[in-house]
Amino acid sequence: MKDGMPRFESILDGSTRSIAAQLLRGLLWVTSQPYGVAVQARNWMYDRGWLEAKGASLPVISIGNLTAGGTGKTPACAMVARWFRGHGVRVAILSRGYRALEDGANDEARELESMLPDVPHLQSPDRCAMAELAHEELGMQLLLLDDGFQHRKIRRNLDIVLVDATEPFGYGYLLPRGLLREPIRSLRRADIVIATRSDQVERQRLSELKNRVQRYNPKAAWLEAEHAAVALINGQGDRLPLDALTGKDVFAISAIGNPRSFESSLKRLGANVIEHAIFPDHHAYSRIDIERLEAHLSTANPMPKMLICTGKDLAKLQIPVLAGVPIYALQIAMTIVAGDAIFEEHMQRILEQV
Repeated sequence: MKDGMPRFESILDGSTRSIAAQLLRGLLWVTSQPYGVAVQARNWMYDRGWLEAKGASLPVISIGNLTAGGTGKTPACAMVARWFRGHGVRVAILSRGYRALEDGANDEARELESMLPDVPHLQSPDRCAMAELAHEELGMQLLLLDDGFQHRKIRRNLDIVLVDATEPFGYGYLLPRGLLREPIRSLRRADIVIATRSDQVERQRLSELKNRVQRYNPKAAWLEAEHAAVALINGQGDRLPLDALTGKDVFAISAIGNPRSFESSLKRLGANVIEHAIFPDHHAYSRIDIERLEAHLSTANPMPKMLICTGKDLAKLQIPVLAGVPIYALQIAMTIVAGDAIFEEHMQRILEQV
């Protein structure tokens, strides 16, 4: 019940060594070259002022990454937004609205709406216009740029870059040969680098990652974070404690950048993952997808007790049960586990500018 994603990952990481895979890697590398030239030319023009970033009327915090796929931007946005809301600051989130659904919102917007009902989430390719709308019409005091590291049209007061400790640099190549959206040396623009999922790698590997990041940007603050599951939640907002997974046969479904990490999280919580249906990142589930999943589940042996997905998937599935199996999402929160005092210091500096 898995799509081609794991197979494609094995091509990118080099573990598939067939002649066909080697030829495909070569073709992808050739294709990545003009992309790399365009990215570097654009950054060069911004760095030298040939392209000018616009100043917003409000302080701006950018939360982004170097790679395509999930590094934890949504829980990071929620964590930062909650910090400022806790200090009485009116904050809005601006995003491009990548792969918006029929109602105009994408999966991140729907998930953030459920996590942060008192935080407006404005989606548009023209984030400069959205910034002014947030200031002039909504009376906001602070803006968060979701997935903003590559969006250099808006000047920011703080640049936070997330790197997934389990696969930090997208197999070392630019898209489409790897998952890098721009060269690793672009980390020199970051003010804070947060290693997400730091609990899922050995300490030695985390230390090596920190050293590599600091070779590119020794001035950037280094933080480590974990993605901690906090509850199970269904589409009606009903919650179950995490121990409801212990010893249970579950069917996992995900359309995210790092499905292996999601499955690993379920197993660490004691779930018996009998199968995992993996779809491409940001996949919009169609009626055919639902029918195929339902048909597959109806013949499953053993029959799972629960279908567990991510918050983004729950927002897109919009059904309470499938083949009689209840659907719950694993609700995730990001927690800073190393460098929390540094995080507080940077947030306080922004708070003084509001």
